[in-house]
Amino acid sequence: MKILYVVRRYGPVGGMERYVWEVTRELAALGHQVAVICERCHADKHPGITVHELGEIAPRPRWLSLLRFGRRVNIWLEANPHPDWLVHSHERLSSHHITTFHGPPFATVRDKPFWKRLSLRVAMQFYLERRELNVARLVVPNSGFIRKQLAHYYPEFAYKLTAPVVPGVTVMAPRDWRPAPAGGGIIGFAGKEWQRKGLPLAVEIIALLRRERPALELWVAGPDPQDVQHLFAGWQGGYRLLGWRSDLEYLHQIDMLLHPACAEPYGMVIAEAMAARASVVVSDVCGAAAQVTAEAGAVVPLDAPLEQWVSAARKQLQRTLAPPRYEHGWRDVAQEYEAIYRQCLN
Repeated sequence: MKILYVVRRYGPVGGMERYVWEVTRELAALGHQVAVICERCHADKHPGITVHELGEIAPRPRWLSLLRFGRRVNIWLEANPHPDWLVHSHERLSSHHITTFHGPPFATVRDKPFWKRLSLRVAMQFYLERRELNVARLVVPNSGFIRKQLAHYYPEFAYKLTAPVVPGVTVMAPRDWRPAPAGGGIIGFAGKEWQRKGLPLAVEIIALLRRERPALELWVAGPDPQDVQHLFAGWQGGYRLLGWRSDLEYLHQIDMLLHPACAEPYGMVIAEAMAARASVVVSDVCGAAAQVTAEAGAVVPLDAPLEQWVSAARKQLQRTLAPPRYEHGWRDVAQEYEAIYRQCLN
């Protein structure tokens, strides 16, 4: 097959961008012809992938940036026809066959007070999103959570929705599992957007658990230590602020990942923790919650009382059997897309 991908930033420089980067490389390895249209490539180019860079566009205002990029893509496609190629977009385009949604639809703004919807920005974002869905033959959500939202806010396009294609995990050697020590253990939290991902709630949960496990530690990866230090006022040790981490080695050292996010379209770190054979406790609004089995950890309602969160974490720290290793590599993701491309072609 011949697939033309469109993404503004091509390279492993963000969640969506890494998704595209990994899938295109795997598709090329499977023998498909793959090309990419982007503003700029942010990594070394794969020898089997042709990359067309259109030049960077001012990122703000976002709606105007998206509109300008879409127009550049249209102009390029008119000048460089690819009639026998599938165009797979990860942006707000009007010239694609397939589009992938990596986050919740902008249409969720409909639930906000009317005065928050009265602006040019909101009108243009609505226009771009509806146009993207209207043009596409197939719409691929990257989690079941996003699929439900798209079907709810755009029922007229529900027939275009495919089964979710969740992100893959990088293949890494699982750690040598061992039970957490009786009076301690290490719980991990990860996320640069620490408020949205629930760090204040995580701190409350660990503080209560430390009353019965005084040697328990909370390791926080992602946010700048100065931004979250105030959450630990009154703590006498028991935590580490790791800052931004591009590696995943810390996942091999924790006993459990705690991810009580209040809004999380997927939650890549959840899958990565399970791949490292760390148990997980996550909120029910995480897209990756669908991959959390009872053997792997627990999914807790976001609005559950604090004691329910504490109980779920306690149970994971007391486990005597290793959680199963989560296996869903990027090759698996590419093969799922092969089936979608065949469906589109047929």
